[in-house]
Amino acid sequence: MGRTKDAIAEGLSIATAAARLTVRNRILVETIARGGQFDGEVFADFARETLRALAEEQDQAADRVTAQRKRAWGRFSDSSGTHDYRDRDTRNLRRRARQSRGVAKELREFAADPERVGILVAAAREAAWGDVEANLSQRLDVEGMTADADPDYATMRRARMDALRMVDLARLASQAKKRAKEQAAARGDDSEAPAPKKKKSSPA
Repeated sequence: MGRTKDAIAEGLSIATAAARLTVRNRILVETIARGGQFDGEVFADFARETLRALAEEQDQAADRVTAQRKRAWGRFSDSSGTHDYRDRDTRNLRRRARQSRGVAKELREFAADPERVGILVAAAREAAWGDVEANLSQRLDVEGMTADADPDYATMRRARMDALRMVDLARLASQAKKRAKEQAAARGDDSEAPAPKKKKSSPA
């Protein structure tokens, strides 16, 4: 029973890390690349959906293993492949199914706990902004560097550009919004400007 609990705890840890990464990526896309506002409740809902989806995956894995165990029951011939199970494998398959069910249960309990979800979102947000800060720092290093000063400049250029893409997208989006506001203001000023008065002609 101890092995099963340990396996469930490990599976939950891996699934939680995957959920945190998914939420972090969502925060980067919505608040950085698209210029949106960070709304904790919105991302908490997304985190809950992610956790429930991971739980569903674990249930599906348990169903597959259970089906494999049933097919393996009473088969004593030599196995012809990795997933060609035999009767001797049924105990291990039963344990794997139980572990997957346990992880699914833990994930659903996680999703139902507002405090734990809030902690996950906060960690994802911190990771997202850590990425932004690192990219900004990298940007300063790149802009102050020349090909002569860096012998690996050509080799690393593509990697640096990939690292900066997220920050550049945010900057371009900000500039586009600023231009749109300026154009809208200019159109408003033109529509409100009074028509020029006609100059009266002096009598001949």
